[in-house]
Amino acid sequence: MTCDEARILLHALLDNELDAGHAREVEAHIAGCPACAAEFAAQREMQRVLADADLRYTAPASLRARIEASLPQPQHQQPSRRSVLRGFAMGSAVSALAASGVVALVLRQDDQQRILSEVVSAHLRSLQAGHLIDVVSTDQHTVKPWFNGKLDVAPPVIDLTAQGFTLVGGRLDYIDARAIGAVVYKRRQHVVNLFVSQTSNAEYRAPKTETMQGFNCRRWGNRGLSFWAVSDLGADELAEFVDKFEAAMNG
Repeated sequence: MTCDEARILLHALLDNELDAGHAREVEAHIAGCPACAAEFAAQREMQRVLADADLRYTAPASLRARIEASLPQPQHQQPSRRSVLRGFAMGSAVSALAASGVVALVLRQDDQQRILSEVVSAHLRSLQAGHLIDVVSTDQHTVKPWFNGKLDVAPPVIDLTAQGFTLVGGRLDYIDARAIGAVVYKRRQHVVNLFVSQTSNAEYRAPKTETMQGFNCRRWGNRGLSFWAVSDLGADELAEFVDKFEAAMNG
């Protein structure tokens, strides 16, 4: 077993996700390779630190202030009683429509932030013991069929090894109270989780990068699917991953 092959499986060994045969091969390699042994020790320490970290995310408490700041401000002139009544009737209707629009916009933005928070939390959970991979394989023809029957729509699974992103497996995860697929890649020692869920919006949505808790997340929509790619890779490398994934999927 080479160092490149062993390092792909270090996380799986750490999470007890390898069968006995592969586990013995990786352990034997670690025993004779100081570099891989040091990498395994570093990953074990990272697992310990993440397990002890407080990863709770609190949604912002500014919703009420944002809505109130968007509402029309009161007038200070002294109008007639009739104009007051007429203005009140018209203003109430306009304000109700305006407020409902503002609320809808703010709620949509808050909902997107909530889902982003859930996606990042799922990525963090995957780095802990026993969470990264349900099916361990570098073969897309093994990973993709594994999702069949477990989800309404199986996520696209694309081998990007030649492009510098190694497929290592997949798993089921839960975002927004429903099961979705997560396809797992690695670039060097960085994990890239690609979360995929079905959506009613069939329009193409261009990729957009956001950062939360030190992780980059690039989200986009295509062919009735929503995608979130999450990693501690730099924004440029994560964008490269998404570009290569989309090119292969559309090719």
